Amino acid sequence: MAVRDIAYAELYTRDKVASVDHLVSSLGFTRVADSVAADRSSVLLRQNDVQLVVTSGRGIWRFLDEHGDGIAVLAMTCDDVPDSVAAAEAAGARLLGSEYGSPVVSGFGGVTHTLLPHTRNPAAELPAGRRWHATPGAPERPGGRIRSLDHLEICLDGGGLTDYAGLCRDGFGFTRLSSAREEFGEQAMDSVVMCGSSPRATLSLVAPAPDREPGQLDAFLDRNGGPGVQRLAFLVDDLPAAAHEFRDRGLEVLTVPDAGDGTRPEGRTAPTEDPAAPGGVGIPVDHDGSGSLLRLLSRSPYERNTLSFELVQRRGARGLGSAGTRALYEAVERDRLAAG
Repeated sequence: MAVRDIAYAELYTRDKVASVDHLVSSLGFTRVADSVAADRSSVLLRQNDVQLVVTSGRGIWRFLDEHGDGIAVLAMTCDDVPDSVAAAEAAGARLLGSEYGSPVVSGFGGVTHTLLPHTRNPAAELPAGRRWHATPGAPERPGGRIRSLDHLEICLDGGGLTDYAGLCRDGFGFTRLSSAREEFGEQAMDSVVMCGSSPRATLSLVAPAPDREPGQLDAFLDRNGGPGVQRLAFLVDDLPAAAHEFRDRGLEVLTVPDAGDGTRPEGRTAPTEDPAAPGGVGIPVDHDGSGSLLRLLSRSPYERNTLSFELVQRRGARGLGSAGTRALYEAVERDRLAAG
């Protein structure tokens, strides 16, 4: 029943042209194929081992009305699809039928999971069941700064964190890597990191602590109409170089605040490591027993400020750490307060 990998994430959007343009021009994805159906149309984007489907049309209006632009489908590959469906149902998921010939089970909020048989390289294959038309001249495996999907950050409500972590464990065969409560002044969040057989199938589950002051996670749940994918995090080899390139392409990144006394608080890089100098944008960095982790957030390009993107560089680290998480949380919270 084990989930092996994430074949693709599907983004539902009102403006497919603008969404595709942002991913291509700002983050370096390549358009490799198009598909048109009666009530929707899709574009397939690739970059190394990442595959994204961008979809718009009247067939997805209900999702957009309820949640705004965001990830609606996570397609997961499994060792045995029927066994995975049965395990997911036993763990509390609902079988919603099939789409494009593959079974679909409930996930969280408006997000569903399409379960696919595992293949050697799922991110290099056309998603099954649609009539794809290749983009003339597009390579099958486009390169770029982004190597693969590092993790997805999924924002849940308090009770939903335990329920979805249980579905990942009992239904999909994920392993729990860590769990923690992080405190940010009067705010706090609970987090659980779950991982499938591939490191690309890593999910960071977060929820606002119910007994603390509301913050940016509560604001996301309100804007998103409930739980959803708050961030797609992409793995890069050289984060300072990627940050420079993507900013030149037009990507807006969030400023990591200083301590206010001229020092660099825990979880921030020194100024000499700042990839966006002289713009004042620092890179949060975590250390654990296996190495370090650098992370950088973008501002959401979507009207309801739902989905955003993250760049991650791993220098041996396997987890997500706490110092960088604190820095990123504070960056998002400051951006939220500044926007009013």
